Amino acid sequence: MTTTIALRGDTGPAGTGTEFDAYVAVPAGEVRGAVIVIHEIWGLVDHITGIADRLAAEGYLAIAPDLLSRVGIDPPIGLELQDIMFSQDPKVRSDGQPRLREALSPLRSPEFGADALASLTATVDYLVEQPGVDGRIAVTGFCFGGSNAFALAAADHRIRAAVPFYGQGPEASADAGIACPVLAFYGQKDTGLIDALPTVTATLEGAGVDFRTEVYPQTGHAFFNDTNPFTYDADAANDAWTKLLAFLDETLGAQAPADAR
Repeated sequence: MTTTIALRGDTGPAGTGTEFDAYVAVPAGEVRGAVIVIHEIWGLVDHITGIADRLAAEGYLAIAPDLLSRVGIDPPIGLELQDIMFSQDPKVRSDGQPRLREALSPLRSPEFGADALASLTATVDYLVEQPGVDGRIAVTGFCFGGSNAFALAAADHRIRAAVPFYGQGPEASADAGIACPVLAFYGQKDTGLIDALPTVTATLEGAGVDFRTEVYPQTGHAFFNDTNPFTYDADAANDAWTKLLAFLDETLGAQAPADAR
């Protein structure tokens, strides 16, 4: 069963809160835990809700919050922006640059980052109250969502496992806040993230984080997105899915300790 709910995060200078939609996929049988699925920079598109559905089919209560409609990137606009970014026509890409800059500029503000994190924390609040979850909460995310998966794990110790896909690691000052195992996926051709990976690894391991990585040598950014024929790598995506499920089974396989916060 799937449904759309509205959550409320305590954000804003007056603490008035921001409402946001979240897509929820409910397993048909026993709940094995819960997974927050954070979308790419294109918003809550079908690719992301499809991942939530796949997780629900594996027994996890999956919830995908919409963090971008509030700044004007609803799913149809997100798909439009993705088409511009990956168009094979150089003129479409060139002419679309002002559109991309205008649409994505709000994401660069510190206020947006704080608002997104508050919404993710509100999502954890929601999951804590759901039957069968028993504190077994993980987060995964892709690109923008991968970066925010790191951020949520650092900010909220109720997260028991984090699985960022091609996400930027947290600032060094936040690394020590991560208290859960992390499994991070990258494509070797994603040079910016790969160049930064040794520093991220050293910092996280130095802080005592159980940090594991999987780097696929023949692929690059967004290799998991099967709706993007220019980035998708079926072999890497299938292997990553298998490893994701094994990691969730390992980390969410028992009830959370009573003092998890």
